Amino acid sequence: MADNKFDTPELREYPIIPKLKKNVMSHSKPFIAKEPHQEPLGFPGELVDDWHDVAIKKMGDLQSKYRSLQVYLDSCVKCGACTDKCHYYVGTTDPKNMPVARQDLYRKVYRRYFTFAGKYFPKLVGATDLTKDVLDDWYSYFHQCSQCRRCSVYCPYGIDTAEISMAAREVMDTIGVGQKYCNEIISKVHKIGNNLGLPGPALEDTLEGLEEDVEEDTGVAVKFPLDVEGADVLLVTPSADFFAEPHVDGLIGYAKVFHEAGISWTISSHASEAANFGMFIGSYDNMRKLAMRIREAAIKLGVKRIVFGECGHAWRVAYSFLNTLAGPWDFLDQNYPIPQHICEVTHGLIQENKLNFDKSKNDDMVLTYHDSCNVARASRMGDEAGGQFKIPREVIKAACNNFYDMSADTIKEGTYCCGGGGGLLTDDLMELRVKGALPRMEALRRVVEDNGVTHMAAICAICKSQFAKVFPYYDFSMDQIVSVHQLVSNALILTGQNDENEDENDDENHSQRDIDEAA
Repeated sequence: MADNKFDTPELREYPIIPKLKKNVMSHSKPFIAKEPHQEPLGFPGELVDDWHDVAIKKMGDLQSKYRSLQVYLDSCVKCGACTDKCHYYVGTTDPKNMPVARQDLYRKVYRRYFTFAGKYFPKLVGATDLTKDVLDDWYSYFHQCSQCRRCSVYCPYGIDTAEISMAAREVMDTIGVGQKYCNEIISKVHKIGNNLGLPGPALEDTLEGLEEDVEEDTGVAVKFPLDVEGADVLLVTPSADFFAEPHVDGLIGYAKVFHEAGISWTISSHASEAANFGMFIGSYDNMRKLAMRIREAAIKLGVKRIVFGECGHAWRVAYSFLNTLAGPWDFLDQNYPIPQHICEVTHGLIQENKLNFDKSKNDDMVLTYHDSCNVARASRMGDEAGGQFKIPREVIKAACNNFYDMSADTIKEGTYCCGGGGGLLTDDLMELRVKGALPRMEALRRVVEDNGVTHMAAICAICKSQFAKVFPYYDFSMDQIVSVHQLVSNALILTGQNDENEDENDDENHSQRDIDEAA
């Protein structure tokens, strides 16, 4: 498994294509899933005896089921446009982390068993047998792809490396070689309803504690409802929002927005997780099972709208697949987007002048914004192209006075991945995560030096967790990553909210009275 003793890459003044270092990351492998993590997902608990034949059959099934997969495998012309577009290649210098080379690990096996030339003239077309060594390479390098799809933006044929990585992972799961981190999380959602394995009573206690904290801070009884039937909105948010900073600060922001707008809402203990790791392992069946929990909760609670919190891949699954996974959603209010992102909700209320902000509350920060890859390249917001770029930035600017974008080639559709997406946010891949973060760290360093940026905002739970972990490796501090709705929470003026100056005056009067009484 991966050795956590490694050198952090140096930040470069100018991005350059690194010199190749063959197999320098071949040691990087996540822990393998064991039987308790595999079987709830419908996969064998260990490598099956006839793994070779099972794998080839599964490859054939996937090519029949997903026409795009075969198109991607057949259409690459080795033009090289993608080679330096992968953050993992830039950070690790391993040539197998070039998107084309990673694809070829799968493509060579595909050609050997599914093309005429590969069957009869394998050396002529670069076809190879599926051996144990090849399988080991698959396990290592297909878990060095965060499925961010940046390479696809620059590919003249639009080849989606993410789909090939998903296929490879599903083949490996099918023969009993699954990844512990992803599969353990999926099994928790199947059993309990969220990635953390947080049971209903613990969730209820957490939400009650947040209510007390917000009321103590603002003087306003902002509610965090759980399993309330007849609410207008079902909020489906990543479970990180329930316990960790800066995630929980974003959840407080959602609650304040709903409260101030007079929108009744609820969280469901049955579907208390927006994340859908079924996508990371390429398993449509598991994606569907997780998505169905949301449908079941929406029907049981009788809600009219479904709103997703700040989670990048959750929004991709919701925006791109939710209707086919768990639809139709004809029982919801058709006057609202189905589904809807919390940024769309907040942005709409801002446009309608239903929210008031004191932007000076965020004057201790100079902000930039990280476009999360699954939001940027696999979804949209609002009713116009590019809404996924425009809406979060306008929300930030409504709540803050000081904002600067990073370099144009590192944001929006060309954004760099945080380095921990795609099911790689696990400590056994820490070297990969740190090195994969290099391009984003370089872009952040430039905007810090040029514009005095102090904090970076994001709308993805994985991005926020990843940056909090890797920032110290690059001489940033953990608290320099913030939630977009944390900024909203800081600046939003609630009706009936305590006036801070009055509170300070009260504190001074109490202190003077105590002094007088003591005298």
